[in-house]
Amino acid sequence: MQFHVLAVDDSVIDRKLIERLLKTSSYQVTVVDSGVKALEYLGLVDDEIANTNTDSNPISTIKNHHEVEVNLIITDYCMPGINGYDLLRKIKESTTLKNIPVVIMSSENIPSRINNCLEQGAEEFFLKPVKQSDVNKLKPHLMRGKGKENQPNFVVNKRKPMAECLSPDRIRTKYNYI
Repeated sequence: MQFHVLAVDDSVIDRKLIERLLKTSSYQVTVVDSGVKALEYLGLVDDEIANTNTDSNPISTIKNHHEVEVNLIITDYCMPGINGYDLLRKIKESTTLKNIPVVIMSSENIPSRINNCLEQGAEEFFLKPVKQSDVNKLKPHLMRGKGKENQPNFVVNKRKPMAECLSPDRIRTKYNYI
């Protein structure tokens, strides 16, 4: 079985990189260059979003998404219009798409941003440039996502906030050997 990943990034270089990494791992990949186009592809476009589109081609507001099932969405955080965080929120608010795992990527290592995304339901937060080792972390989320349709709808906070992870009783003493 081949998993289908929707990759969203406004940078052509980053889009090509993530597409190549995903295809190397035998994923079927669809790439789009904006949050608006991702929502359109997923069938979540409404009038407000369509009006934020700056292209010369207006986006249809018909909620007619592609028949190809999307098993995972990987999106850049920083994009014009709808950023990755807003895209994540819209997906998690959707009754039909909320169980699709979402991974956020960013070139900026900002702990509060990372925590916000994880608390909102992102499965992972990758720092750019994305590496093959990052892509290898996707498989468990895809496998878990396949069984979510039949599970009750409740939110599980998968990660502790960063401050909790750095409690003093959990820090190892470093020894300097001479």
